[in-house]
Amino acid sequence: MKAILCSQYCQPDDLVLAEVPDPVAGPGEAVIAIKAAALNFFDILMIQGKYQIKPPFPFSPAAEVAGVIESIGPGVTDLKVGDRVVASCGHNGAREKIALPAASIVKIPDNLDYDRAAGIIIIYGTALHALEDRASPKPGETLAVLGAAGGTGLAACELGKLMGLKVIACASSDEKLEFAKAHGAELTLNYAKEDLKEGLRKLTGGKGVDIIFDPVGGAYAEQALRSIAWEGRFLVIGFAAGDIPKMPLNLALLKGCDIRGVFWGAWTRLNPAKNRANLEKLVKWTAEGKISSHVDRIFPLAQTADALKVLAGRQAMGKVILHP
Repeated sequence: MKAILCSQYCQPDDLVLAEVPDPVAGPGEAVIAIKAAALNFFDILMIQGKYQIKPPFPFSPAAEVAGVIESIGPGVTDLKVGDRVVASCGHNGAREKIALPAASIVKIPDNLDYDRAAGIIIIYGTALHALEDRASPKPGETLAVLGAAGGTGLAACELGKLMGLKVIACASSDEKLEFAKAHGAELTLNYAKEDLKEGLRKLTGGKGVDIIFDPVGGAYAEQALRSIAWEGRFLVIGFAAGDIPKMPLNLALLKGCDIRGVFWGAWTRLNPAKNRANLEKLVKWTAEGKISSHVDRIFPLAQTADALKVLAGRQAMGKVILHP
């Protein structure tokens, strides 16, 4: 089968399309014939050796896949050949087939296409865990989402609205803000044109923001924290801007606020049953049209480098998908 391989830490253009042996389903495993694989910003960090998870070489990027069960190993009873499924794999999604533990695979209904299904797991899983498990949300509270048109930001806008929060989308262009407004945001702030701290305070009538969802990091993180309400919650999601901010801890004291880390990957390993229930809920909501799982663009497997460069340039609004 064909696979995109990273054999040493490299840039997207250095990835190689190669032939590798077909996987075989071991005990408790199933082989998925991949119809769609979704890319995330951390795939770029992973191939560069800058991510906290470092798979052994050679590996493929892409951490979430959707497709059809091709074969099952001994002991698998809840899946059968031909089932339409979605799964999180961590890496190795940019290939034609993958063997995964059956416990990590969730069936999808016939009315949910593979492209949208592939994009559900990580961004919506992260946003749901962040808002439901880490943010202690109360209906009617304000939620400011940085990088609101990116994958995780967009998911936070949609889920925040579903949870009854007043969503403020923050992004670097009016086009991105219009897109976020079409996906759950009530208010918008262009931080390329307006001071983020003052803008958020103005939009909240001087009270400050109750929950800040930050997948961007960099210089915007401290500005956002300075706009937080008394007893607000600042959610650390990631660092798409590249720089990990160093926050003055006196802000946490002065604001009586919490800075809460959101490490979805580690949480899923510690809470597999709750994570599976979350994923089944997200699949259902997507099939029902309650969340969009919007696909920005699709690339063939051979153009994985181009797909990753779209993410690196922060050009995507929604998910970037590969077709093996």
